[in-house]
Amino acid sequence: MWKKECTRSQIREISPHLQLGVARGWESKSVEQQQEAREEKATPAPQLSPQQLAALRKRRTAALAREQVLQQLQHARDPRRRQQLEAALAHLDRRLAGNE
Repeated sequence: MWKKECTRSQIREISPHLQLGVARGWESKSVEQQQEAREEKATPAPQLSPQQLAALRKRRTAALAREQVLQQLQHARDPRRRQQLEAALAHLDRRLAGNE
């Protein structure tokens, strides 16, 4: 009956619920297994005081900022910009070491 072959996008337009490539049963089983594995590995996190949580957030923020500065430093060409980024990196290193 179908003489013309359809592309995947055309098939999805016709039936958006149709999954191409992976059967629904396999997908749901995989998700279920992942959830079970995560629940098995999950251990209760220690209760932290508000001050400890704030310190942890600051440390994580500084670590993320450091990663961003390193990435920018890899691509920076202008000597003045590199100098700014190196100063920022030194500042973040001091912060992470607990000196600031």
